[in-house]
Amino acid sequence: MRCHRLVLLIVAIVAPAWAQAPYAQRLDVPALTALGRAIFFDAELSPSGAVSCASCHDPKHAYGPPDADALKLGFRAAPSLRYLNTLPAFTEHHFDNDGDDSTDMGPTGGHTWDGRAASAREQARLPLLSPEEMGGPSVAAIVERLRDAPYAPQMQTLFGADIFERREAAFDALLLALEVFQQSPPDFYPFSSRFDAVLRGQAALSAQEARGLALFNDPAKGNCAACHLSEIRGDGAFPLFTDFGHIAIGVPRNPKVRANADPRFFDLGLCGPLRTDLAEHPEYCGRFRTPTLRNVALRRSFFHNGAVDTLDDAVRFYAQRDTDPARWYGAAAKFDDLPAAYHANVNTEAPFGAARGAAPALSESEIADVVAFLKTLTDADRQ
Repeated sequence: MRCHRLVLLIVAIVAPAWAQAPYAQRLDVPALTALGRAIFFDAELSPSGAVSCASCHDPKHAYGPPDADALKLGFRAAPSLRYLNTLPAFTEHHFDNDGDDSTDMGPTGGHTWDGRAASAREQARLPLLSPEEMGGPSVAAIVERLRDAPYAPQMQTLFGADIFERREAAFDALLLALEVFQQSPPDFYPFSSRFDAVLRGQAALSAQEARGLALFNDPAKGNCAACHLSEIRGDGAFPLFTDFGHIAIGVPRNPKVRANADPRFFDLGLCGPLRTDLAEHPEYCGRFRTPTLRNVALRRSFFHNGAVDTLDDAVRFYAQRDTDPARWYGAAAKFDDLPAAYHANVNTEAPFGAARGAAPALSESEIADVVAFLKTLTDADRQ
């Protein structure tokens, strides 16, 4: 009930003008959640009748991509939608209120890899109208499909019998239902992994998993926890394994990305091409939002461009990017997916930063230990 009251408060604060109408008093979270769920799985909202939100955000894969082809609809890999319930809107200057609040953490937050959507509601608009995703040609066309949907009566009950006559209001209602659905704890933030059980004192890590956690946290080794926060917060909240910050790590160019057939194309994250308001900030080029590592073992492609195919290699990239660059970039120049003018933006903190040919921060056995720990972050409903 506490969560339901919270979402109702959110609705009251951020809902558009139609929410002030008399029928807004009939809004209730269980009904909105059920409506959002129906919309999320409805492929008939796409002109092809074959693509729904769940096509790229499969609940069987923690609302992430269902297979290794995470790039089938564009040049960025589909992220998981789990554990975004506390994701803040994007800000260039984030100050942590659960530690040293005098430190500017820099660009933080926002939905999508470049943080350009302020809320789940804003984010949901993007794929619905994107020609590379669900392909809705217009708001009007999507509303006509809503009118014929089996859940149309639910929408009329919640938003008024004439809702489909008011196209923008109907589209906003669709987005609101999707947003509320994505606040559903059992679906999107169950905190049911084995590591959560460890935090509750109900389970214990194996010796290998414990070693992996120690390496994950060690600033001189994995240093993963610098961005993927792993400890219970001061307010008692369980870790989300992300600080929601934006960082450039120099991921290799992925030849499977269709847009990369043009050698002049670069995905620069915060400064373009999809985000345009920060194009005049060269210091942000190459930065992408740090994803949560919860359920990361379910993925079959990694990083914003899907350039790495296994979890072992994702960890190995951090350990060996600078010590063995040929492994990652081949004959190409280092950081080949970022113009040379922005190479200074690439992070060099541990485990990065070692000289070419030096011993990597993590050995092969230590990489295996970290991966073993990361597998404890898979939610119980996906194990």
